[in-house]
Amino acid sequence: MGNFDQKINKFIEIFIEQNGYVKVAEGLKNTLLIAVIGLIIGIFIGTMIATVRVIPKYKTLPKVLNAICSFYVALFRGTPIVVQLLVFYYVLLPLMGMRMTGIQVSILVFGLNSGAYISETMRSGIMSVDGGQMEAGRAVGLSFGTTMVKIVIPQAIKNILPTLGNEFIALIKETSVVSFVGAADLYVAFNYIGSNSYEFMIPYLVMALIYIALVLIISLGIKIMERSLRKSDRRN
Repeated sequence: MGNFDQKINKFIEIFIEQNGYVKVAEGLKNTLLIAVIGLIIGIFIGTMIATVRVIPKYKTLPKVLNAICSFYVALFRGTPIVVQLLVFYYVLLPLMGMRMTGIQVSILVFGLNSGAYISETMRSGIMSVDGGQMEAGRAVGLSFGTTMVKIVIPQAIKNILPTLGNEFIALIKETSVVSFVGAADLYVAFNYIGSNSYEFMIPYLVMALIYIALVLIISLGIKIMERSLRKSDRRN
């Protein structure tokens, strides 16, 4: 028990007296930044791909776009995200002569990766919307694109909201690999505390608790949004 108390005291010393909390705050900010912006990018890309996948393939252009989207989805779903990070940061960016920070690369890769997964979810969401919605939109003179954006996609997003919440949770947890490209996330922050105290048990336990708290908060937020949407449906 005394040894455990010493571990806690050492953690508190590094966390407070040596400004470890500053690194934790920065790591938490970066973790949320990567996950939130990555999800937004993923929703945009996923929606575009899903729309292409459901367009009737009577002409050449839709067929070509569908093939490109299929390759994109297979590429990002078929490789680990840490490999994607390393390839972008150490191979593609130098070849293109571009310079990006670890955070920027992480946001980009997480967005591209998330887009591949969300595209399949969004496609199933679009397919779950009654086909009469599209017909009704076209009947009043709306184009295919306008009907998708204003009628079909909003209903699809409502249908897949829980799955989008799960994707956000997955992104939060997967940010622990961004240290491979020099990005300072929660793992880097608590690893710093552990390295300076020569004791990793308490820092890693606290890190795990923070991840659990984030997941619980996101899950609660999704449930509140679902209840709100159900109430609006009943009013309609």
